[in-house]
Amino acid sequence: MIPLRDLNPARRVPIVTLLVIGVNVLVFLYQSSLSPGALERFIVQFGMTPADVTGDLEPYVYTLFTSMFLHGDILHIGSNMLYLWIFGNNIEDRLGPIRFVVFYFVTGLLAAGTQIAIDPVSSTPNIGASGAIAGVLGAYLVLYPNARVQTLIFFWYLVRIVEVSAVWLLGWWFLLQVISGLFELGALSAQGGVAYFAHIGGFAAGWVLIRVFAAGRLPPPRRDDWTIPTVDDAVRNRRRDDRWWDR
Repeated sequence: MIPLRDLNPARRVPIVTLLVIGVNVLVFLYQSSLSPGALERFIVQFGMTPADVTGDLEPYVYTLFTSMFLHGDILHIGSNMLYLWIFGNNIEDRLGPIRFVVFYFVTGLLAAGTQIAIDPVSSTPNIGASGAIAGVLGAYLVLYPNARVQTLIFFWYLVRIVEVSAVWLLGWWFLLQVISGLFELGALSAQGGVAYFAHIGGFAAGWVLIRVFAAGRLPPPRRDDWTIPTVDDAVRNRRRDDRWWDR
C-alpha cells in the first residue's frame, strides 16, 4: 500500500515540513554529484555507525543528526519525503513549528538509539529520515486515527486507489516493520539493509511523546471559524441542507 494523500488538509502552511523536505532534497542532489568513492566516504563520515557511537560517543555524536538527512537512492528519499509530506503537515499544524521541529529530532534520536541498542557493534552506517518520520506516523495515529487516506494498493494484477482510515494504514505499516525486524534480527550486524528497529523505535516514541508535545494544543481554527456568520450565510446553509435531504 502506498499512501497518496490524506483527506485531512492542514490549516496553516507547514513551514518546517517544507524546510526539512527541501534540505533532504538538496543533500541528496549533492550526494548524486559525488563520485562513487567520494560518496562512500561521505556516507561513512556523516552516516550513523552504531559501533562508532558506542565505542566513542563524543566524536561521532553529530552523526545522530546528520544521518537523518542522507538517503541511499531516489526510491529511499522519495518514499520518505512522501510520507513526511502527507502526515507531517498535520502534526506541524497541531504542534506549531517550534514544537514540531523539536518533536521531529527527538523521535529521530530515539529511533537511532533503538537501532543502536539492538545492534551496538554494527559497522554499517545507518542513513535516512525514516526513524524521525516514523515518529510522525506514530503521532498521526494518536491524533487522527480516523482520517481518510487515499492509498494505492496492489493485489496480484489488481491496482486500485482506495480510501482507508489512518489507523488501518499506519497499523499495517507498523506491523510490517515488526515482522521484518524480527526476521532480520539475527543478521543485522552481518549485512546492510533496512533499519527496521529504528522505524519501530521512532514510531513508538512518536506514539508516546505526542501526548506530551500536544498537551494543551487545540487544533487550529478552520478558516470558516474566523468569520462571524451572517443571516445570508444561515439562509445559504439552510438551502444546502434542504438540497441534501431531497436526494
